[in-house]
Amino acid sequence: MEFIDLKAQYLALKDEINANLQAVLDSAQFIGGPYVTELEKRLAAFVGRRHCVTCANGTDALQAAFMLAGVGSGDAVFCPDVTFISSTEPAKMLGAVSVFCDIRPDTYCLDPEGLERQIKAVAEEGRYVPKVVVAVDILGNPCDYDTLIPICEKYGLALIEDAAQSFGASYKGQRAGSFGQIAITSFFPAKPLGCYGDGGAVFTDDAGAAERLRSLFVHGKGPGGKYDNVRIGMNSRLDALQAAVLLPKLRALADYELNARQIVAKRYHAAFEGKLTTPFVEEGSISAWAQYALLAKDPQQRERILAHLREKKIPSMVYYPKPQHALPVFQGEPVYGETFKYADDYCSRTFSLPMHPYLTAADQQAVIDAVLEVV
Repeated sequence: MEFIDLKAQYLALKDEINANLQAVLDSAQFIGGPYVTELEKRLAAFVGRRHCVTCANGTDALQAAFMLAGVGSGDAVFCPDVTFISSTEPAKMLGAVSVFCDIRPDTYCLDPEGLERQIKAVAEEGRYVPKVVVAVDILGNPCDYDTLIPICEKYGLALIEDAAQSFGASYKGQRAGSFGQIAITSFFPAKPLGCYGDGGAVFTDDAGAAERLRSLFVHGKGPGGKYDNVRIGMNSRLDALQAAVLLPKLRALADYELNARQIVAKRYHAAFEGKLTTPFVEEGSISAWAQYALLAKDPQQRERILAHLREKKIPSMVYYPKPQHALPVFQGEPVYGETFKYADDYCSRTFSLPMHPYLTAADQQAVIDAVLEVV
Protein backbone atom coordinates (compact mmCIF):
# COMPACT_ATOMS: atom_id res chain seq x y z
CA MET A 1 0.00 0.00 0.00
CA GLU A 2 1.25 3.48 -0.85
CA PHE A 3 0.73 6.57 1.29
CA ILE A 4 0.29 8.58 -1.93
CA ASP A 5 0.09 6.28 -4.93
CA LEU A 6 1.85 8.06 -7.78
CA LYS A 7 2.31 4.73 -9.57
CA ALA A 8 -1.46 4.20 -9.86
CA GLN A 9 -1.91 7.75 -11.09
CA TYR A 10 0.79 7.27 -13.72
CA LEU A 11 -0.86 4.08 -14.98
CA ALA A 12 -4.17 5.93 -15.33
CA LEU A 13 -2.56 8.78 -17.30
CA LYS A 14 0.33 6.88 -18.87
CA ASP A 15 -0.55 7.24 -22.56
CA GLU A 16 -1.06 11.01 -22.43
CA ILE A 17 1.94 11.65 -20.19
CA ASN A 18 4.23 9.52 -22.35
CA ALA A 19 3.02 11.18 -25.55
CA ASN A 20 3.66 14.64 -24.10
CA LEU A 21 7.13 13.69 -22.86
CA GLN A 22 8.03 12.23 -26.23
CA ALA A 23 6.87 15.40 -27.96
CA VAL A 24 9.16 17.50 -25.75
CA LEU A 25 12.06 15.14 -26.39
CA ASP A 26 11.43 15.29 -30.13
CA SER A 27 11.32 19.10 -30.06
CA ALA A 28 14.45 19.38 -27.88
CA GLN A 29 12.93 22.55 -26.39
CA PHE A 30 13.41 21.85 -22.70
CA ILE A 31 13.16 25.38 -21.27
CA GLY A 32 9.96 27.29 -21.93
CA GLY A 33 7.99 26.43 -25.03
CA PRO A 34 4.36 25.60 -25.81
CA TYR A 35 3.75 23.19 -22.92
CA VAL A 36 4.79 25.75 -20.32
CA THR A 37 2.73 28.47 -22.02
CA GLU A 38 -0.33 26.23 -22.19
CA LEU A 39 0.05 25.08 -18.61
CA GLU A 40 0.22 28.66 -17.28
CA LYS A 41 -2.90 29.53 -19.24
CA ARG A 42 -4.83 26.52 -17.91
CA LEU A 43 -3.65 26.97 -14.34
CA ALA A 44 -4.79 30.61 -14.30
CA ALA A 45 -8.18 29.65 -15.72
CA PHE A 46 -8.62 26.80 -13.23
CA VAL A 47 -7.82 28.99 -10.22
CA GLY A 48 -9.66 32.05 -11.53
CA ARG A 49 -6.71 34.41 -11.77
CA ARG A 50 -5.64 36.61 -14.67
CA HIS A 51 -2.01 35.55 -14.55
CA CYS A 52 0.05 32.50 -13.64
CA VAL A 53 3.84 32.43 -13.77
CA THR A 54 5.55 29.07 -13.24
CA CYS A 55 8.93 28.52 -11.60
CA ALA A 56 11.27 25.79 -10.36
CA ASN A 57 9.62 25.06 -6.99
CA GLY A 58 7.20 26.32 -4.37
CA THR A 59 9.89 27.88 -2.19
CA ASP A 60 11.10 30.00 -5.10
CA ALA A 61 7.49 31.02 -5.67
CA LEU A 62 7.32 32.24 -2.06
CA GLN A 63 10.65 34.04 -2.36
CA ALA A 64 9.42 35.88 -5.44
CA ALA A 65 6.19 36.79 -3.65
CA PHE A 66 8.18 38.24 -0.74
CA MET A 67 10.39 40.15 -3.16
CA LEU A 68 7.32 41.61 -4.88
CA ALA A 69 6.02 42.70 -1.48
CA GLY A 70 9.31 44.46 -0.78
CA VAL A 71 10.19 42.33 2.23
CA GLY A 72 13.57 43.12 3.71
CA SER A 73 15.58 43.86 6.83
CA GLY A 74 13.47 45.07 9.76
CA ASP A 75 10.21 43.66 8.43
CA ALA A 76 7.95 41.20 10.22
CA VAL A 77 6.27 38.34 8.35
CA PHE A 78 3.34 36.62 10.08
CA CYS A 79 2.37 33.00 9.49
CA PRO A 80 0.74 30.08 11.30
CA ASP A 81 2.80 28.10 13.78
CA VAL A 82 1.85 24.83 12.08
CA THR A 83 3.35 24.78 8.60
CA PHE A 84 6.57 23.84 6.77
CA ILE A 85 9.66 26.03 7.17
CA SER A 86 9.42 27.29 3.58
CA SER A 87 6.43 29.47 4.51
CA THR A 88 8.81 32.09 5.98
CA GLU A 89 12.29 30.75 5.16
CA PRO A 90 12.70 32.95 2.04
CA ALA A 91 11.62 36.03 4.02
CA LYS A 92 14.32 35.24 6.59
CA MET A 93 16.87 35.10 3.79
CA LEU A 94 15.74 38.57 2.74
CA GLY A 95 16.35 39.87 6.28
CA ALA A 96 12.86 39.73 7.80
CA VAL A 97 11.80 38.09 11.05
CA SER A 98 9.18 35.37 11.36
CA VAL A 99 6.33 36.07 13.77
CA PHE A 100 4.32 32.92 14.38
CA CYS A 101 0.65 32.85 15.30
CA ASP A 102 -1.43 30.12 16.86
CA ILE A 103 -3.80 28.03 14.77
CA ARG A 104 -7.53 27.51 14.94
CA PRO A 105 -8.35 24.38 16.99
CA ASP A 106 -10.77 23.11 14.33
CA THR A 107 -9.36 23.80 10.84
CA TYR A 108 -5.69 24.01 12.02
CA CYS A 109 -5.29 27.08 9.79
CA LEU A 110 -4.05 30.51 10.87
CA ASP A 111 -6.16 31.87 13.73
CA PRO A 112 -7.35 35.41 12.84
CA GLU A 113 -7.55 36.48 16.49
CA GLY A 114 -4.03 35.24 17.17
CA LEU A 115 -2.82 37.01 14.03
CA GLU A 116 -4.29 40.33 15.13
CA ARG A 117 -2.77 39.98 18.60
CA GLN A 118 0.66 39.44 17.08
CA ILE A 119 0.31 42.34 14.63
CA LYS A 120 -0.61 44.69 17.49
CA ALA A 121 2.26 43.43 19.62
CA VAL A 122 4.81 44.02 16.85
CA ALA A 123 3.40 47.47 16.08
CA GLU A 124 3.38 48.50 19.76
CA GLU A 125 6.97 47.39 20.30
CA GLY A 126 8.08 49.35 17.23
CA ARG A 127 11.17 47.28 16.57
CA TYR A 128 9.93 45.69 13.36
CA VAL A 129 7.57 46.80 10.60
CA PRO A 130 4.52 44.55 10.07
CA LYS A 131 4.73 43.70 6.38
CA VAL A 132 3.20 40.42 5.15
CA VAL A 133 0.78 37.73 6.27
CA VAL A 134 1.29 34.23 4.83
CA ALA A 135 -2.01 32.34 4.95
CA VAL A 136 -1.24 28.62 4.68
CA ASP A 137 -4.11 26.38 3.55
CA ILE A 138 -2.83 23.60 5.77
CA LEU A 139 -3.47 19.96 4.79
CA GLY A 140 -5.53 21.23 1.84
CA ASN A 141 -8.06 23.09 4.03
CA PRO A 142 -8.62 26.75 3.04
CA CYS A 143 -8.14 29.55 5.55
CA ASP A 144 -10.90 31.85 6.85
CA TYR A 145 -10.38 34.54 4.23
CA ASP A 146 -13.53 36.49 5.12
CA THR A 147 -11.83 37.33 8.41
CA LEU A 148 -8.16 37.38 7.37
CA ILE A 149 -8.52 39.79 4.43
CA PRO A 150 -10.12 42.62 6.49
CA ILE A 151 -7.39 42.24 9.14
CA CYS A 152 -4.69 42.62 6.48
CA GLU A 153 -6.47 45.64 5.01
CA LYS A 154 -6.91 47.20 8.47
CA TYR A 155 -3.18 47.11 9.21
CA GLY A 156 -1.91 47.60 5.65
CA LEU A 157 -0.28 44.20 5.28
CA ALA A 158 0.13 42.27 2.05
CA LEU A 159 -1.59 38.87 2.04
CA ILE A 160 0.16 35.92 0.40
CA GLU A 161 -1.84 32.71 0.07
CA ASP A 162 0.29 29.59 0.40
CA ALA A 163 -1.85 27.11 -1.55
CA ALA A 164 0.88 24.48 -1.88
CA GLN A 165 -1.35 21.89 -0.21
CA SER A 166 -4.75 23.20 -1.28
CA PHE A 167 -4.63 23.32 -5.07
CA GLY A 168 -8.14 22.36 -6.17
CA ALA A 169 -9.75 23.32 -2.85
CA SER A 170 -12.27 26.14 -2.61
CA TYR A 171 -13.56 28.64 -0.06
CA LYS A 172 -17.16 29.80 -0.52
CA GLY A 173 -17.09 29.07 -4.22
CA GLN A 174 -13.67 30.61 -4.85
CA ARG A 175 -10.70 28.41 -5.73
CA ALA A 176 -7.63 28.19 -3.55
CA GLY A 177 -4.89 30.22 -5.17
CA SER A 178 -7.20 33.15 -5.87
CA PHE A 179 -6.86 34.92 -2.50
CA GLY A 180 -4.50 37.71 -1.51
CA GLN A 181 -2.44 39.99 -3.71
CA ILE A 182 -0.28 36.98 -4.54
CA ALA A 183 -0.84 33.24 -4.19
CA ILE A 184 1.63 30.43 -4.69
CA THR A 185 1.56 26.69 -5.14
CA SER A 186 4.04 23.84 -5.29
CA PHE A 187 4.15 20.95 -7.74
CA PHE A 188 6.23 18.72 -5.48
CA PRO A 189 5.19 15.15 -6.43
CA ALA A 190 3.16 14.53 -3.24
CA LYS A 191 0.98 17.64 -3.66
CA PRO A 192 -2.62 17.40 -4.97
CA LEU A 193 -1.19 18.57 -8.31
CA GLY A 194 2.38 17.32 -8.50
CA CYS A 195 4.96 16.92 -11.24
CA TYR A 196 7.81 14.40 -11.57
CA GLY A 197 10.39 16.50 -9.77
CA ASP A 198 10.09 20.05 -8.45
CA GLY A 199 7.96 22.88 -9.72
CA GLY A 200 5.94 25.84 -8.55
CA ALA A 201 3.74 28.72 -9.66
CA VAL A 202 2.66 32.20 -8.62
CA PHE A 203 -0.83 33.60 -9.25
CA THR A 204 -1.86 37.25 -9.46
CA ASP A 205 -4.44 39.52 -11.07
CA ASP A 206 -1.89 42.32 -11.48
CA ALA A 207 -0.33 42.46 -14.94
CA GLY A 208 2.59 44.52 -13.64
CA ALA A 209 3.28 41.98 -10.91
CA ALA A 210 3.20 39.15 -13.45
CA GLU A 211 5.71 41.01 -15.61
CA ARG A 212 8.03 41.51 -12.63
CA LEU A 213 7.72 37.83 -11.76
CA ARG A 214 8.83 36.81 -15.25
CA SER A 215 11.78 39.13 -14.81
CA LEU A 216 12.66 37.85 -11.34
CA PHE A 217 12.61 34.22 -12.42
CA VAL A 218 15.12 34.88 -15.24
CA HIS A 219 17.89 36.78 -13.48
CA GLY A 220 15.99 40.09 -13.40
CA LYS A 221 15.75 40.32 -17.18
CA GLY A 222 14.48 43.51 -18.81
CA PRO A 223 12.61 44.24 -22.04
CA GLY A 224 15.71 43.35 -24.03
CA GLY A 225 15.87 39.79 -22.67
CA LYS A 226 18.17 37.90 -20.32
CA TYR A 227 21.19 40.10 -21.13
CA ASP A 228 19.24 43.27 -20.33
CA ASN A 229 19.15 42.87 -16.54
CA VAL A 230 17.18 45.55 -14.71
CA ARG A 231 16.98 44.01 -11.20
CA ILE A 232 18.57 41.27 -9.10
CA GLY A 233 16.60 38.11 -9.75
CA MET A 234 16.72 34.35 -9.57
CA ASN A 235 17.22 31.40 -11.89
CA SER A 236 13.91 29.59 -11.46
CA ARG A 237 11.97 28.16 -14.39
CA LEU A 238 9.63 25.22 -14.81
CA ASP A 239 11.07 22.69 -17.25
CA ALA A 240 9.04 21.84 -20.33
CA LEU A 241 9.11 18.16 -19.33
CA GLN A 242 7.40 19.00 -16.03
CA ALA A 243 4.77 21.10 -17.80
CA ALA A 244 4.12 18.17 -20.14
CA VAL A 245 3.47 15.96 -17.10
CA LEU A 246 1.30 18.51 -15.31
CA LEU A 247 -1.15 19.14 -18.16
CA PRO A 248 -2.82 15.71 -18.08
CA LYS A 249 -2.60 15.69 -14.29
CA LEU A 250 -4.46 19.01 -14.12
CA ARG A 251 -7.22 17.61 -16.31
CA ALA A 252 -7.50 14.50 -14.13
CA LEU A 253 -7.60 16.62 -10.98
CA ALA A 254 -10.53 18.62 -12.33
CA ASP A 255 -12.36 15.69 -13.95
CA TYR A 256 -12.34 13.11 -11.16
CA GLU A 257 -9.46 13.22 -8.67
CA LEU A 258 -10.92 15.94 -6.45
CA ASN A 259 -14.20 14.07 -6.22
CA ALA A 260 -12.39 10.82 -5.46
CA ARG A 261 -10.53 12.52 -2.61
CA GLN A 262 -13.86 13.64 -1.12
CA ILE A 263 -15.14 10.04 -1.21
CA VAL A 264 -12.05 8.72 0.58
CA ALA A 265 -12.30 11.47 3.22
CA LYS A 266 -16.00 10.73 3.84
CA ARG A 267 -15.29 7.02 4.37
CA TYR A 268 -12.57 7.82 6.88
CA HIS A 269 -14.76 10.36 8.62
CA ALA A 270 -17.65 7.93 8.98
CA ALA A 271 -15.33 5.29 10.44
CA PHE A 272 -13.52 7.50 12.95
CA GLU A 273 -16.08 10.10 14.03
CA GLY A 274 -16.56 9.92 17.79
CA LYS A 275 -13.47 7.73 18.25
CA LEU A 276 -10.73 10.18 17.22
CA THR A 277 -10.74 13.89 16.38
CA THR A 278 -11.60 13.97 12.67
CA PRO A 279 -10.72 16.86 10.31
CA PHE A 280 -13.09 19.80 10.22
CA VAL A 281 -13.87 21.64 6.99
CA GLU A 282 -15.68 24.94 7.38
CA GLU A 283 -19.16 25.19 5.83
CA GLY A 284 -18.87 26.48 2.30
CA SER A 285 -15.32 25.17 1.91
CA ILE A 286 -14.02 22.12 0.04
CA SER A 287 -10.69 20.64 1.11
CA ALA A 288 -8.22 19.29 -1.42
CA TRP A 289 -7.35 16.62 1.19
CA ALA A 290 -3.63 16.81 0.60
CA GLN A 291 -3.51 14.79 3.80
CA TYR A 292 -6.12 13.16 6.03
CA ALA A 293 -4.95 14.08 9.53
CA LEU A 294 -6.54 12.70 12.69
CA LEU A 295 -5.84 13.66 16.30
CA ALA A 296 -5.30 10.86 18.78
CA LYS A 297 -6.53 11.16 22.36
CA ASP A 298 -2.98 11.82 23.54
CA PRO A 299 0.63 11.31 22.37
CA GLN A 300 0.71 7.81 23.85
CA GLN A 301 -2.32 6.67 21.88
CA ARG A 302 -0.79 8.14 18.73
CA GLU A 303 2.37 6.10 19.22
CA ARG A 304 0.35 2.93 19.74
CA ILE A 305 -1.59 3.58 16.53
CA LEU A 306 1.53 4.35 14.50
CA ALA A 307 3.31 1.26 15.84
CA HIS A 308 0.34 -0.94 14.95
CA LEU A 309 0.18 0.52 11.44
CA ARG A 310 3.88 -0.26 10.98
CA GLU A 311 3.25 -3.86 12.06
CA LYS A 312 0.48 -4.09 9.47
CA LYS A 313 2.80 -2.55 6.84
CA ILE A 314 0.40 0.36 6.41
CA PRO A 315 2.15 3.69 5.76
CA SER A 316 1.47 6.75 7.88
CA MET A 317 2.97 10.20 8.40
CA VAL A 318 3.03 12.98 10.97
CA TYR A 319 2.41 16.46 9.50
CA TYR A 320 3.92 18.26 11.49
CA PRO A 321 5.82 16.87 14.52
CA LYS A 322 7.04 20.29 15.72
CA PRO A 323 5.45 23.73 15.55
CA GLN A 324 7.60 26.40 13.93
CA HIS A 325 8.29 28.26 17.17
CA ALA A 326 9.95 25.11 18.58
CA LEU A 327 12.39 24.59 15.69
CA PRO A 328 16.05 25.28 16.58
CA VAL A 329 16.46 27.64 13.63
CA PHE A 330 13.74 29.97 14.95
CA GLN A 331 14.84 30.20 18.59
CA GLY A 332 16.12 33.73 17.99
CA GLU A 333 12.83 35.04 16.58
CA PRO A 334 10.89 37.68 18.55
CA VAL A 335 8.29 36.36 21.00
CA TYR A 336 5.27 38.40 22.03
CA GLY A 337 3.57 36.29 24.68
CA GLU A 338 1.67 34.00 22.32
CA THR A 339 1.19 30.62 24.00
CA PHE A 340 0.70 28.51 20.82
CA LYS A 341 -1.70 26.35 22.81
CA TYR A 342 -3.46 24.82 19.85
CA ALA A 343 -0.34 24.43 17.71
CA ASP A 344 1.43 22.54 20.48
CA ASP A 345 -1.61 20.32 21.03
CA TYR A 346 -2.02 19.57 17.32
CA CYS A 347 1.63 18.61 16.86
CA SER A 348 1.58 16.30 19.87
CA ARG A 349 -1.45 14.30 18.69
CA THR A 350 -1.66 14.45 14.89
CA PHE A 351 -1.08 11.59 12.46
CA SER A 352 -2.06 11.11 8.83
CA LEU A 353 -3.35 8.09 6.93
CA PRO A 354 -2.96 7.08 3.28
CA MET A 355 -4.88 9.58 1.15
CA HIS A 356 -5.02 9.77 -2.62
CA PRO A 357 -7.67 9.49 -5.36
CA TYR A 358 -6.64 5.96 -6.31
CA LEU A 359 -7.01 4.42 -2.86
CA THR A 360 -9.17 1.30 -3.25
CA ALA A 361 -12.07 0.60 -0.92
CA ALA A 362 -10.31 -2.60 0.21
CA ASP A 363 -7.09 -0.78 1.10
CA GLN A 364 -9.01 1.94 2.87
CA GLN A 365 -10.90 -0.65 4.90
CA ALA A 366 -7.62 -2.25 5.89
CA VAL A 367 -6.42 1.14 7.15
CA ILE A 368 -9.65 1.72 9.06
CA ASP A 369 -9.60 -1.74 10.64
CA ALA A 370 -5.98 -1.36 11.75
CA VAL A 371 -6.62 2.01 13.43
CA LEU A 372 -9.79 0.82 15.13
CA GLU A 373 -7.99 -2.25 16.48
CA VAL A 374 -6.01 0.15 18.66
CA VAL A 375 -8.70 2.71 19.37
